[in-house]
Amino acid sequence: MLKAYKYPAYPDEAQKEFFEKTFGCCRFVWNKLLEEKLQALKEKKSIPRITPAKYKQDHPFLKELDSLALANVQLQLEQTFRNYFKNKEHFGLPKLKRKKDKQSYTTNNCKVDFEKGLIYLPKLKTGVKVRFHRKFEGRIKSVTIVKTKAGKYYTSILVEVQDTRNKVKKPQNLVCGIDVGLKSFATIVTDKGIIKVESPKYLIKAEKRLKRLQRALARKQKGSQNWEKNRIQIAKEFEYIQNSRGDFLHKLSKAIIDESQVVVVESLNVKGLSQTHLAKHILDSSWTTFLQYLEYKAKWYNRTLIKVDRFYPSSKTCSVCGYVYSDLKLSDREWECPHCKTIHDRDINAATNLRNFGLLYVGLGQPEVTPVESAKNAR
Repeated sequence: MLKAYKYPAYPDEAQKEFFEKTFGCCRFVWNKLLEEKLQALKEKKSIPRITPAKYKQDHPFLKELDSLALANVQLQLEQTFRNYFKNKEHFGLPKLKRKKDKQSYTTNNCKVDFEKGLIYLPKLKTGVKVRFHRKFEGRIKSVTIVKTKAGKYYTSILVEVQDTRNKVKKPQNLVCGIDVGLKSFATIVTDKGIIKVESPKYLIKAEKRLKRLQRALARKQKGSQNWEKNRIQIAKEFEYIQNSRGDFLHKLSKAIIDESQVVVVESLNVKGLSQTHLAKHILDSSWTTFLQYLEYKAKWYNRTLIKVDRFYPSSKTCSVCGYVYSDLKLSDREWECPHCKTIHDRDINAATNLRNFGLLYVGLGQPEVTPVESAKNAR
């Protein structure tokens, strides 16, 4: 199985110059290949399979760089087209790359020295300094060098490992139900009780500072030294928000997978919800990323993740008697069941219903439950 390890890198000036050249050449090859493929698509011809070697004669500077990096550009572009033709609704056509976008390139045949803290890349005579905060065992498949908009460098190492798990714990709960929301990021109902995880709201909390920095940037002359300093400040702020959110989602998803054998969540139409007036709050919550983290961690740790259909009335159904209260509004945070008179907290009731669905699912005695199941037409 493949697992990626990301580490901060600290290249010297000569290595930075090499990286900049490689970024530029990979971007150049991507755009040249894409233009020819899009032209063939426009003329309704079969898409040609072109290699970067075609451009080396007219552009000799390509010969000075890592040929594996250019070959990976070709493979990535072909995979993008395959995804597009496989599912045009979900994947769009690839686009031309720009210099101001995130810069990266992928290569192979790399070596790592954990004791010296160095990674050796093709075409570089000296190793690049990397802070290895954790070691790995396995065969290195590829290495991706990334430069963020804030000017920081990272190396992502894709490794073929025998066991992807880290700090395996015995689950303390059989089934847990998770209801995500805006007021509370997640309401979790387990065998032991109820847990409400408050939403960190990283973007919302940083909004005031971001507005001030962006106003200052708008007053400066584009391309000047002060403008560039201000731009880097904004990029660092967004990078901090992204890293903080990712750290929160990773820790929470790992804790949930550690504690429960069966995890029940509701599949969400985030794309549709993000077109409402609550779009900023919904996108800041990153529900889709959270569900993705739960999904792959469930596979890694041999847990069962059940995705209940989005039309399942988890909030409207009384978890005590099963009555469906169809008049429930989104603004109603508490409601009383007309049948059994039980007063429900909206989020706790939804999470309880999801957990009950999981208990029913487990009780059915399904033969060989796969790590990730999708429950359709649950109502």
